[in-house]
Amino acid sequence: MTRGCPAIHHADQGARDAAAACVEMLTGRGAAVRMAAVGEPEEDGFAERLMRTIKGEEVDLSASEDLADARRPPGRFLDDVYNAKRIHPSPGDLTPAEFHQPWMNAQRTQSSTVA
Repeated sequence: MTRGCPAIHHADQGARDAAAACVEMLTGRGAAVRMAAVGEPEEDGFAERLMRTIKGEEVDLSASEDLADARRPPGRFLDDVYNAKRIHPSPGDLTPAEFHQPWMNAQRTQSSTVA
């Protein structure tokens, strides 16, 4: 799946998200960086819900073969399950990949007409 840069990156006050290198990389690509207030997780409800889903459907239900397997990032779950198979009611019972596809098609059309 092709990934782009978000228009807005909203995060908590975590060390990784607040790190200068992360902020510089995002702003250098044109993304606005927003931080939730300290101790206010409800300000980032969508991200909190996504993390709950990952923990509940991937981490808690997965049997790891060894420590290295347990440390693998959840990218496979996000690409293969969450984005491709798990429907979401708010965008019309579509998967994130199905919802995202018209935008991707428009980007390809726009870049081919510019080139």
